[in-house]
Amino acid sequence: MNLSEPSVTDPERSEFAMGWKVLLAGVLGVGCGASPLPFNVIGFTVEPLITEFGWTRTQIILPITIFGIIASLLAPFFGSLADKFGVRKVALYSLLAFGLSFGAISMTPTAQVTSTLYIYYALWVLVGLVGIGSTPVSWSRAINLWFYKNRGLALGILLLGTSLAAIAVPKLAVWGIENYGWRAMFAIVAALPLVIGLPIGYFLFREPRPEERPKAILSDTGNLTGVTLGTALKDYRFWLIWLSIAVIAIAFGGAFINLPTMLGDRGLEQQTAASVMGVLGVGILSGRIITGALLDRFWQGFVAFPLLCLPAISCYLLLGDTIAFPMAALVGFLLGFAAGAESDLIAYLTGRYFGMANYGKIYGMLYMPFGFFSALSPIIYASVRDNMGSYDPILSIAIFAFFIGGGLLLFLGRYPDSFPETDPSPTSKLAMEQS
Repeated sequence: MNLSEPSVTDPERSEFAMGWKVLLAGVLGVGCGASPLPFNVIGFTVEPLITEFGWTRTQIILPITIFGIIASLLAPFFGSLADKFGVRKVALYSLLAFGLSFGAISMTPTAQVTSTLYIYYALWVLVGLVGIGSTPVSWSRAINLWFYKNRGLALGILLLGTSLAAIAVPKLAVWGIENYGWRAMFAIVAALPLVIGLPIGYFLFREPRPEERPKAILSDTGNLTGVTLGTALKDYRFWLIWLSIAVIAIAFGGAFINLPTMLGDRGLEQQTAASVMGVLGVGILSGRIITGALLDRFWQGFVAFPLLCLPAISCYLLLGDTIAFPMAALVGFLLGFAAGAESDLIAYLTGRYFGMANYGKIYGMLYMPFGFFSALSPIIYASVRDNMGSYDPILSIAIFAFFIGGGLLLFLGRYPDSFPETDPSPTSKLAMEQS
């Protein structure tokens, strides 16, 4: 036999050869899930909803805050379900529920119904309750189990799904709104998880069998290693990561969601704003791959700090009353690049500093500040705009937040050399039964 050929008994030399189908399904699952789709469409509903209902920008942006807060609070629960019952079931059932609930927003009553706003909010609550399992909280667990030597790159590729969504979905949303109205747009976008993500995930996505797992994540007896959630919560590194995520998320989320409105305030049309959001998607894509590859070669602090400071440049460029398309495109690219870097880091740092035995629970706890503050941030940005007539005050604060959030990761120290062994988990038993 050719020794260069990958084999199931040599997993560290054949991670991509064995895991590419799962990785492909994960990319499409993430891209069609609750992580990117709501955030990529709500900014384009501001003008249509103002026209139809007369709601304020703050009222219109509030649903993404409702969705994000509920989803973030449920992230540890869904992560625990993935640890206990297997990531496949959690990811696929949640993807189905997300598609159906997101499409249900298209049934929002007309302006003649006085309770329309509350019904609209209630539909977003439903999306938050069922959607979090379709985010990287679930998908990344499987990728961490398939990859170790190339984990950073694999996670970067996995999260390309959000990049693909950021490139394609804004254009799709604008097209849907212009041709069929904002209600139909929700139904059109909701078809993505149901028609693309779910069928491919059903046939291709699974956790590795024990013999397919990288040896580096296993004990001598073949069990997953890692600390418990309780141990992680007592570790100062957990809270440094948590605080860094929170600071970056509260600065970034509002800039991302309100970017179409910011650009409109500065004289750019909706189609041009959609093109900028597409450039943002290219930035996310670049950030995913480059950050992932760098994490496989260098300590995270040397990678994270400079990349997480890039949005500060975007915020500075957005200050003022006008902006030309080339500069707006640069703003979008830098914001996207940093977003790609941060999402990579959450999944990567969870596995490297705390192990895989309880990855879902710990990742869910670290995803909580990301989801919560990303959801809170848009309403802060919109409120500043409604009350002060400009986004400039909050953009000025965000510049400093990006430097602080990135700098916190410089204090994490080296990766642990080993983790304690844990008892075989239910997912280990499930994996043994998979073919």
